[in-house]
Amino acid sequence: MAEQLRTEIEARLQKAGVHVIEARISHLAYAPKIASAMLRRQQASAIVAARTKIVEGAVGMVEMALDHLSQNKVVDLDEERRAAMVSNMLVVLCSEHNVQPVVNTGTLYS
Repeated sequence: MAEQLRTEIEARLQKAGVHVIEARISHLAYAPKIASAMLRRQQASAIVAARTKIVEGAVGMVEMALDHLSQNKVVDLDEERRAAMVSNMLVVLCSEHNVQPVVNTGTLYS
């Protein structure tokens, strides 16, 4: 790369009698639009990676909670209640904002 750069610079400067011995790139900068797009892409990748980790951890915690409830015979959940619990726990664990507690005074079947 450096040799090709030297050759091209020397070809342009030869008319002025300048002989180029060495040429190197000491600073490389992208156009603002390209730099901005690259930064957005890096940020998006970081967000996706972080969310993936959060979801993996949340799913593990939900599985662990359900296993403990089953093993300790705390509660016996049918499929519908189990699905509701999984959904609620995932919302709480994956949410970016603080969650507000909701007290359910009814039943899933009414």
